[in-house]
Amino acid sequence: MLDLRRLRLLRELSIRGTLAAVAEALSYSPSAVSQQLALLEAEAGVKLLQKSGRRVLLTPQGQVLVRHATVLLERMELAEADLTGSLQAVAGTVRIAVFQSAALAIVPQALTLLAAEHPALRVEVVQREPEAALSAVWARDFDLVVAEQYPGHAAPIVGDLDRIALCTDALRLGTPPGVGIRSLSGASAHAWVMEPRGTASRHWAEQACRQAGFEPDVRFETADLMAHIRLIESGNAVAILPDLVWAGRTPSVETVELDGAPHRTVFTSARAASASRPAIRAVRRVLSRSVEFVAPEGEPAATN
Repeated sequence: MLDLRRLRLLRELSIRGTLAAVAEALSYSPSAVSQQLALLEAEAGVKLLQKSGRRVLLTPQGQVLVRHATVLLERMELAEADLTGSLQAVAGTVRIAVFQSAALAIVPQALTLLAAEHPALRVEVVQREPEAALSAVWARDFDLVVAEQYPGHAAPIVGDLDRIALCTDALRLGTPPGVGIRSLSGASAHAWVMEPRGTASRHWAEQACRQAGFEPDVRFETADLMAHIRLIESGNAVAILPDLVWAGRTPSVETVELDGAPHRTVFTSARAASASRPAIRAVRRVLSRSVEFVAPEGEPAATN
C-alpha cells in the first residue's frame, strides 16, 4: 500500500521543483526526502523520478500519482475538518498569510478578540505579498490568506481556494502637507514612491497615472507602506495609499480623493477542503468584525 506521507512529498516536489525546497518547506533534510521518495518508488513498483541536470523531474507515472495524492490529501483535510467540527471547542493552529496594511490595521484587533473568545486556538501570522501568499495557501504552507484585488485587476486564481470578501478599502493620493495638490494630474511633476514592479498595486498605480495623462517619476521603490508615509511626510514623494494603512487613525499626510473614488477589495481565501474547519471559520468571523474598528468605509461580508 502506498504511504500517504510519501505521496505528499511527491506532490510537494511537483510544486516546489527541488528536493532542497521540499526539505526546507517541511523541515526535513534533503537526504531524508530523497530516501522517502526512493521508498515510494519501491512501493509503487515503477520509476517516479528522473534526473535532469541538477533537477529531479517527475516521470509520467509520478505525475499520475501526484494527481491522486492531491485528491487524497483533500479528502484527509475534509475528514479532519469534519472531525474537529464535531468538537465544541475551537482549538488547534491556524497559519495566516497577510499583506502589510491588513497586518497593521486588522490583525492586531482580531488577535485580541480571538485570544479572549477562543483561548485554545493558536494563530500564527506571517507577512506575505498577496500573489505569493495565494500560492502558498494552495501548497499548504498556510491555512488562510488575507489578500487584495485592485480595481480592474483580477487576483490570481490558484487551485481549489475559496474567496470571501472582507471589506473594500479606498485608494487615495497621499501628498505632503501644504503643497496644495488637488488631483492626481496635479502630482505629475512630483517624485513618486511605489511598491515593487510586478505587484498589483504598482501596476494599478502606474495605470492610474497614465490615465491621468502622465508617466510617474518613480524615484523610490519599497513594499513597506510605512516608508511610503515617511517619504510623503518629509516632502520627498507622493504616493497612492489605501485607507487601511492608517489603521483607523487620522492620516499624517494630506489625502486627495481620486476620480471615480476607486477601492480595492480585501478578501480571505482558504483551501475548499479545510474552509469548514471551526478554527478557520472562527478566524474569518473575527477578521470581519475587526474591520469595523479600522475601516469605516468597508463592507464586511458575511462569513460562513
